Amino acid sequence: MAAIVLCESSQLYNILNQRVRVSRVAECNYLCLIDARTEAQYNSGHIITARHAKWDNSGSLVLPLNTEVEGMRYIIVYDVNSSSVSGSGTAHKCVETLAKVSLYPVYLLSGGYKQFSALYPFFRTQRILYTIKELESLPSYPVEILPGLLYMGDYKQATTPFIVKDLKVSAFVNVSDQSSIIFEKGHRSVLDMRVADSTQANLYSSFDKLCMFVGPRLKAGTSVMIFSSRGVSRCSTVAMALLIGHLKHSLKDAWAHVLQCKSNMQPNRAFVQQLSDWELHSLGQRLTDISEPNY
Repeated sequence: MAAIVLCESSQLYNILNQRVRVSRVAECNYLCLIDARTEAQYNSGHIITARHAKWDNSGSLVLPLNTEVEGMRYIIVYDVNSSSVSGSGTAHKCVETLAKVSLYPVYLLSGGYKQFSALYPFFRTQRILYTIKELESLPSYPVEILPGLLYMGDYKQATTPFIVKDLKVSAFVNVSDQSSIIFEKGHRSVLDMRVADSTQANLYSSFDKLCMFVGPRLKAGTSVMIFSSRGVSRCSTVAMALLIGHLKHSLKDAWAHVLQCKSNMQPNRAFVQQLSDWELHSLGQRLTDISEPNY
């Protein structure tokens, strides 16, 4: 039997926003999101891509059509506002049933629909069915590194007005190759750290400036978006540098956190070395062995 664990709202947000070439929610074995509230509640509004939990006459859960639960990477169930894996409600019955057949942990959304929809109202919908093409085309938001405060994405996301508005972004860190003029015209603060995604590029020299720019904004509760051209190498380097310099994480912990937020993040080798040097500068010692294969 698979483990049953809580899933925080920010974790589900990031799962919904994973993207390689297209949105990962289009993959048949990626995400099964189940709404265990009443049918009336589901029809009045639910989290995007969620299916309503249905039961047969014997009280057994009826799985969504064409859903292979056994190998599904993420199975997430939510009700109105559950905050514990122990309980006897419909959502708990769902996760217990699914855990018997899943190869991966089955998640119960902490705070349920009430909390998630309050934090991310732009992910509420009444739509039930999608074609594969429509799922592939779903807009992906920047991943959330620090809930409600720090986001990491690509240039397209940073220049999409509804995304910036929905996330209430007040400042940007530009690590792309593109100019920051468009952001300055929007009356938002911008830190320009433009470098090429190259092993010859130097981001280390800007890490102090990064922490001085972002740190006070995080303390003030205002949101910041870090972005590079594709949102994979340079921006993940900068996000980790901020976690190390501002929050005093080790490189190992910062790496694990950013990887959990964005599964295809990958700084180039030179940037990894610069992060190791930054760990030494910020924490007084090298705590992370970057010769290990995962770096």
